Amino acid sequence: MDCPRCKSVMIEERFQDINDDTGKIHFFGYRCLSCGEILDPVIARNRSHRPARPLRGRGRHVKPVAA
Repeated sequence: MDCPRCKSVMIEERFQDINDDTGKIHFFGYRCLSCGEILDPVIARNRSHRPARPLRGRGRHVKPVAA
């Protein structure tokens, strides 16, 4: 499997999440050997439900300083 972030190799790995709401402690996913990106079924599902265009947050409003 190729990493969506850096296109390097991903390996299957077993992860632990003791705070998981489902009661499972271990789950399987993929981790990139180069950049550390982690993908699992929950991450993939959440990313597929992203809005078509990115949300615009509050930007920094800088007031011009009079010289």
